[in-house]
Amino acid sequence: MPEKPAKTETPRASPLTGLSGKVLLLSMVFVMLGEVLIFLPSIANFRIQWFKTRIAQAEIAALAAEAAPDQILNDDLRSEILMGAGVAAVSLKKGEKRQLVLRDSNLAMIAETFDLRPGMYYNTIFQALAAMVRTEDRIVGVIDIPPNMSGDLIEIALHEQPLAKDMRSYGLRILLLSIVLSLIVAALIFAALSRVLVRPMQRLSANMMAFGDDPENAARVIKPSGRRDELGAAEHELHDMQTQLQAMLQQKSRLAALGLAVSKVSHDLRNMLTSAQLISDRLGEVQDPQVQRFAPKLITSLDRAIGFLNQTLKFGQAQEPPPQRETFRLHAVTADVLDAFALQCGEAITLENGVQSAVSVDADREQLNRILTNLVRNAVQALEAGGGSGSISISAERQGSVTMVHVADTGPGIPAAIRDKVFAAFQSAARSGGTGLGLAISAELAEAHGGSLQVARTGPTGTTFTLSIPDQPTRIESRRAKPASG
Repeated sequence: MPEKPAKTETPRASPLTGLSGKVLLLSMVFVMLGEVLIFLPSIANFRIQWFKTRIAQAEIAALAAEAAPDQILNDDLRSEILMGAGVAAVSLKKGEKRQLVLRDSNLAMIAETFDLRPGMYYNTIFQALAAMVRTEDRIVGVIDIPPNMSGDLIEIALHEQPLAKDMRSYGLRILLLSIVLSLIVAALIFAALSRVLVRPMQRLSANMMAFGDDPENAARVIKPSGRRDELGAAEHELHDMQTQLQAMLQQKSRLAALGLAVSKVSHDLRNMLTSAQLISDRLGEVQDPQVQRFAPKLITSLDRAIGFLNQTLKFGQAQEPPPQRETFRLHAVTADVLDAFALQCGEAITLENGVQSAVSVDADREQLNRILTNLVRNAVQALEAGGGSGSISISAERQGSVTMVHVADTGPGIPAAIRDKVFAAFQSAARSGGTGLGLAISAELAEAHGGSLQVARTGPTGTTFTLSIPDQPTRIESRRAKPASG
């Protein structure tokens, strides 16, 4: 028996690098990504609403300034009103008239103006991000429609640094909220995926490792959980695969035990056949015509059996040697095969050699004899099972560089239960006491020649096996120099 290869150690995943850790990490990343996509428009909207709040406060301040007697305000009152509104200047436009209502005495130049009127929102996200990260203070202008309709247009000037400060505070709150939400959502997703996917996959993985440690233990075969999704289908497929593998391993074990037994039996059987061979040599000296006819065939059969047993003992198992091919006439081989069954068949079964003397074959003579012997024996057994009478014929023809041999019988046909596995070892025994090895060995020998053995037809009127053996590639010169032998 070959040594079992050393099993590689299966890497064990840590909680962080395992499937569970990856699911948790990906859940957090995707939730944070979703928060970022939500944060960008929300920070832009925060900036716009911050400006609109200043617009509303500036409009109230402008109305208060217009309500003053003669619209005259001292410097202190003007500063208090502007500080309360959070702006540096306010102007109103009514019709064609534009009036600067309030203005800080220290007002600098406006660096940039933003229009908040409907339809003027564009680049608001980029403007919000730029204002959020800007460190220097500057004066910006904002134009909008007065919320209280105190005029047609209102324009204010204000410092941008308070806006940046409030936006950074808002962004920090959003960041903290996003982290908390990502942890909560990731935990929920992790719990759901762990129950639905991770644990079943871990069960599959653990079962495969346990089955690999002891594949012949029936308790290691996974039991499907009854799920109706892809994992359930995987469990069913794994169960079927493990069951089939166990059956194959059991069959291999039986074959290994059988091989050991065959080696022991072959050793003793070879000694018995050697004694029978010595006796058959003495039979050749008997002058009876029937003995003189069959004694050489008996000696040949004994020599072939002893040679095969020697090969079995030599290789330790029924391993076939490569074909020793030669080109010879097929008729003589088929005649030897049919003559070997003549006494067994008697008059109830007709044996017909329909191979023309001109048909040649490029094959191993002994292996071809074994193939045809197995096919004829199979046909004889089929006729005996169907009533004990009928006919068996062997015919052949050349198709290009391929020799086609047909072995036909008039038996009851191959049973439907074994038609799909007729060439499988230990599977095609249709009669009691059969091993199911003959056809399997014949198919293996045919494939060793580069050919094939197939069931051409089968049914109530009989069965025909077709053996195809292609010629081995040879040079034309050597082909001409080596004519077919008889």
